[in-house]
Amino acid sequence: MFTFKRTNGKDPDFQELIKFLDQDLNSSNYPDQSTYNTFNLVEHIQTVIVAYEENEPVACGCFKVFDEKTVEIKRMYVKIEFRGKGIAGKVLQNLENWAKELGYEKSVLETGNLQTDAINLYKKMGYESIPKFGVYQNMKDSVCFGKRL
Repeated sequence: MFTFKRTNGKDPDFQELIKFLDQDLNSSNYPDQSTYNTFNLVEHIQTVIVAYEENEPVACGCFKVFDEKTVEIKRMYVKIEFRGKGIAGKVLQNLENWAKELGYEKSVLETGNLQTDAINLYKKMGYESIPKFGVYQNMKDSVCFGKRL
């Protein structure tokens, strides 16, 4: 049974999980990952979800304001040993629900074109491919998605 905590970017469990995320991304097939790291600073974000199994932090995600009606989903991660249990979809659903509670109508996100598990999750959760936005417009390995909440 998973539980979810709403917190912020300074939460120590969130910080621990994104260290694992960064290790995974930095060891992946993306030679330019260091460029992406500059887009992933989340210490000041106030809308973070951490998922727990019992007392162990196992997954996370967050969102930041993209524009007055849109949020950008960021830093989605599930520990390797907890993958395949549906937890990523539940984290994403919690983030979307929180954004709706705050009055947002849409969410957007970016992922790498080789992150097939993430791409499949986003499509399963109703996200559709959109043109690359913002800092990702000229990033050859980026793919972007959007969804009405």
